[in-house]
Amino acid sequence: MKKFFLLGISIALLACQQQSNDDLKTLYSLPKKLKEVSGITYFPESNLIYTLEDSGNKNAIYAINSNGKIAKTITISNATNVDWEDITKDKSGNLYIGDFGNNDNERKDLCIYKVNKNQLNKDLAVAEYKVSFSYPEQTEFPPKKKELFYDVEGFFEHGNYFYLFTKNRSKGFDGTAFIYKILNAPGTQKATKIGEFKTCDNYNHCVLTSATISPDGKKVVLLSHDKIVLFKGYKGDLFHKGTQTEIKLNHFSQKEAIVFKDNNTLLIADEKTNKVGGNVYEFKL
Repeated sequence: MKKFFLLGISIALLACQQQSNDDLKTLYSLPKKLKEVSGITYFPESNLIYTLEDSGNKNAIYAINSNGKIAKTITISNATNVDWEDITKDKSGNLYIGDFGNNDNERKDLCIYKVNKNQLNKDLAVAEYKVSFSYPEQTEFPPKKKELFYDVEGFFEHGNYFYLFTKNRSKGFDGTAFIYKILNAPGTQKATKIGEFKTCDNYNHCVLTSATISPDGKKVVLLSHDKIVLFKGYKGDLFHKGTQTEIKLNHFSQKEAIVFKDNNTLLIADEKTNKVGGNVYEFKL
């Protein structure tokens, strides 16, 4: 759930490598009924994107074809859309819904739902299991305004673990983001913090809204409203210990969703705000 206004473009320099690229290609417009797309994942075999909407919308996922049309709507019967913020899949093609939107850092019901790939041909599906979790570092609900670190809008599944990248909502935003790791297994867990890093101190340009990992596991990309952050050259899952590169998209909109199409191509989706956006884009690294 988003409650902020997108401001004009300004220059934000990071203490890392920088690039600029004008190759954001519009593929198609999103269906008009999907007004708050908050995550996407991609199935190359069918050339379908699966997406969802965030707080206040249906407990459903949508398959979108290459013409931007809804090919299938799948309602998840045993899951509630408190604030669905991202969707991802594993190597086997099972889907995962991240119900971890936490604008006010007050939630104690954070979770991830697994939807088995065998359910994707149904109109009414059942989540196979639920992963409930908490952040050990959070001891107040909500924390002080300078410590609102526990919202998340981006995650992916890799090596039977989920990796979550926090959206910093703290007063005095400085670009700090945490990386948490959670085992892909049913039940209740405490997320493990594996590191933190910084983007820049301008919220509208450097707050993180989605995350994805390349099929070969060698690149991690994080999304903001007008740029991406690329990690590569890391060892194991210490993504933040690799090379951090900012790539400007030279396009400002409410971008909320990103996924690798292949090892060098990204798909990005944004919400339509003030007649801007509401599209799916392709971007070559």
